[in-house]
Amino acid sequence: MKTIIPKKEEVKDSWVLVDAKDQVLGRLATKIAMILRGKNSPEFTPHLPGEHGVVVINASEVKVTGRKTSDKLYYHHTGYPGGIRSISFEKVIVKKPDFPIRHAVKGMLPKNRLGRKLLGRLKIYEGAEHPHQAQKPEQV
Repeated sequence: MKTIIPKKEEVKDSWVLVDAKDQVLGRLATKIAMILRGKNSPEFTPHLPGEHGVVVINASEVKVTGRKTSDKLYYHHTGYPGGIRSISFEKVIVKKPDFPIRHAVKGMLPKNRLGRKLLGRLKIYEGAEHPHQAQKPEQV
């Protein structure tokens, strides 16, 4: 019996639609990362991008548990001395609703070229509308 390793040309593209309404952020991000990586497929190959792209709708309605709405902070540095800045989850979800999901999924993907390519196959939208009807995404 031989192990069959698929080639890049043999991997077919398909898209998955995920509704983030009333989903917990971390649990949603793990499912998205697993689908992007291709680990839900029996043909999983570690060095190839997964066969699925992910479209996330209703990103502004994602939930967090406990007091994380006010206590969870996202940090970034301006590049200047003393330039560390922070913003809470409740302010981020109003300003950039796609950021918490993208940030969580990015942390769960490989930190290399493959991870950056996989993150490009993640499309996040604030409301229920999305322009990816032509890809015929399957509802998850």
